[in-house]
Amino acid sequence: MASKITSVDSGSPAERAGIVAGETLLMIDGAAVRDVLDYKFYGYDAQLSLELLSEAGEKRTVVIRKREGEPLGLNFEHYLMDKMKRCSNKCVFCFIDQMPKGMRETLYVKDDDARMSFLLGNYITMTNLSEEDVQRVLRMHISPINISVQTTNPELRIKMLQNPKAGESLKLLPRFAEGGISMNCQLVICEGMNDGDELRRSLNDLEALYPAVTSISVVPFGMTRHREGLYPLKPTTREGAENMLDIVEEFAEKCMQKHGTRLAWCGDEVYLKAGRPLPQADYYEDFTQFENGIGMLPLFAEEFRLALPDYAGKRSRPFCIATGQAAVATIETLIDEARKVCDNLSGKVYAINNVFFGTGVTVAGLITARDLVEQLSGKELGERVLVSANMLRDGGDVFLDDLTLADVSAKLGVPVVPVEIDGGDLLAKIFEEDGSF
Repeated sequence: MASKITSVDSGSPAERAGIVAGETLLMIDGAAVRDVLDYKFYGYDAQLSLELLSEAGEKRTVVIRKREGEPLGLNFEHYLMDKMKRCSNKCVFCFIDQMPKGMRETLYVKDDDARMSFLLGNYITMTNLSEEDVQRVLRMHISPINISVQTTNPELRIKMLQNPKAGESLKLLPRFAEGGISMNCQLVICEGMNDGDELRRSLNDLEALYPAVTSISVVPFGMTRHREGLYPLKPTTREGAENMLDIVEEFAEKCMQKHGTRLAWCGDEVYLKAGRPLPQADYYEDFTQFENGIGMLPLFAEEFRLALPDYAGKRSRPFCIATGQAAVATIETLIDEARKVCDNLSGKVYAINNVFFGTGVTVAGLITARDLVEQLSGKELGERVLVSANMLRDGGDVFLDDLTLADVSAKLGVPVVPVEIDGGDLLAKIFEEDGSF
């Protein structure tokens, strides 16, 4: 699929070669460029021959010389350069199916695209991979990829994903392993379905593919209050979380002795639901699945404590922190520690109940602006409200329910300041002196 160039980066190899917006990229070194993977794969070498089509319909060939791996500098209308592959499953635990109606359209998009797994870290189920797709992954060595496995029991996987291809697609795991593709695997646990002995089976089957399987995350499914007409599931119980931890930690200890890595980790939420203390940051080794909530709170706390001595004796303007129920205990502990080394630290921590999705959803990233406003109004806020940047979409300033930072700041009467998922950034924002945000 040929792609029309919308802009050319200033000073890039493409600009130096005279390529302009409006031209269409057809081929690189004789290979057709169908999408972003072709563009990156074939555009890697130091010397390239590009075939282009002008807006007038004239073809021309341009030779480019650059540093190996240096980006060509071409931009296209769509990041993938063609249509994104949509999910063909009807997973019993799907979070998007549990979204209320009336939200912006992009929030209901379900992708299941191997290219987005490689480029952006998204998880795929493999159910919509064609043989051509598989061969391409192997040929281009598209690695690592993140895979939502859920279970290695073919029949159970068909039931959980509600897709007849779900069982057969498990055969791709050993094919990828044999092809040298690294895989980060995810098991979303639904009590009474893929927990207990089924979880043990999945962990053991995936361990058999080590070292191609480089990590396994085990997380509970997220349950909202909008499940009318969906598959009957129950929320993760304390007992269920305890059993999950017992199974995974026993498996991880065995892997540590055998392979020198734990290989599998439970999400922070599992420890919180089980009422058990979170491990120290070094337990999580390389934090391979940090974005999946694996070790996020322990690393945040370690970053905070490492940065804290730099602020000893300093003063800050009054503030408050608004976060989800899952993180509030950790944040309160850190603020108490900061008070011991900082002069006159005046800050409160507020736990926001997720009314919009349901109180069973406890992570900060799914808190809406309306819940923030309703639960913070009338409270002592200090001079600013610090919130997780995860509450905002794609690094912007818009909350899930389409209100902006400016909207919420106006309603609360104080600036609302986003904080990155970094304990050091929280301290920087607490002690920031500039009053303009």
